[in-house]
Amino acid sequence: MEYSVNRLVTVNFYSSPSPPKPHTHRRSLPLTKRCRLRVVVAGASGYSLNTPVEPVTPAGRFLSSVLMNERTAFHDAVAETLEKLVADVDEACKRRVLTAGSSEGVLHRRIADLKAQECKTSVEDVMYMLIFYKFSELRVHLIPPLSKCIYNNRLEILPSKDWELESIHTFEILEMIREYLTFVIGWRSDFNVTETWATTKIKHSNLCQIYTASILFGYFLKSTSIRHQLELMLVDPVDDMIMNSYICRTKNLVFGYTHNKMKVPASPFDGTKERENLLSYLNGFTPDSLAECAQPNSKEALNLITKHTFALFGDVESENVISTSFATLKRLVLEAIAFGSFLWDTEEYVKTVYTLEEIN
Repeated sequence: MEYSVNRLVTVNFYSSPSPPKPHTHRRSLPLTKRCRLRVVVAGASGYSLNTPVEPVTPAGRFLSSVLMNERTAFHDAVAETLEKLVADVDEACKRRVLTAGSSEGVLHRRIADLKAQECKTSVEDVMYMLIFYKFSELRVHLIPPLSKCIYNNRLEILPSKDWELESIHTFEILEMIREYLTFVIGWRSDFNVTETWATTKIKHSNLCQIYTASILFGYFLKSTSIRHQLELMLVDPVDDMIMNSYICRTKNLVFGYTHNKMKVPASPFDGTKERENLLSYLNGFTPDSLAECAQPNSKEALNLITKHTFALFGDVESENVISTSFATLKRLVLEAIAFGSFLWDTEEYVKTVYTLEEIN
């Protein structure tokens, strides 16, 4: 079967609602009128980063403060925070083991369980701050809750930041993203300015579904592109030890730290094929393999997707119809894809220090 983004999305992410179509009963607003609409983007105030998900743990609030007030120390602050969380969990586990069978055993077992849950929530806050940091490096603010961006039931988000959000991807991946945009929202690369800003309507629940699916799509693209790069090492007759050494030395893209436990799922690659591009490589995947690559490796990552989506959309099942433009829909999808890509990076980085809970 020939590979296509349509096949990928249908198999792995969701049954896509029909792409929104231009609303033919109203003219698109002139630029001068559009400028009068309420347009809200996230930006750091003196007291908060104004992220959709506000940190709820001391670790998250500490890193948020560092980002606002001492950005150059953020790298070290993240590393120290993760190490402290690991030490806290280890200490609670040691006390549970030492008191097992004693009168205090039940108490320390309960304390250890609570500490583990507390650290898990803290790690999720740390991961969210890392993702925010990656966006800030692009000078892109995360879209705030949509309730702050809708005025007179119309949603517009400016500036679009398309170039910045696309700059993190390779040309091959950008081609896949453009096909994906056409499939899920009906956007086309040949749209002119009038078509880009034409009024379109979409249900709130459908927009939420598209955003969540796009996060998973971004995670999938990053996962498979890294996997493809690793397996290209086997195109030439090289020893397995060289490949294993390469995996161990592969740099994580958050701060440049290495990870020696990178998970590379099974694939149809047999080491005898000629060098192939990413699209041809994905063509050999079975539906199960595609689903495996699109699934986050940890429960913490899944929790982050859920938290971020609920914070952004509120009532995810709302059937309210929103008026917007293809430019805004594209902005939402590109942000979600970048979020998924950064989520993969963050997972790999955090796993170098902290043991995340794997999804069985």
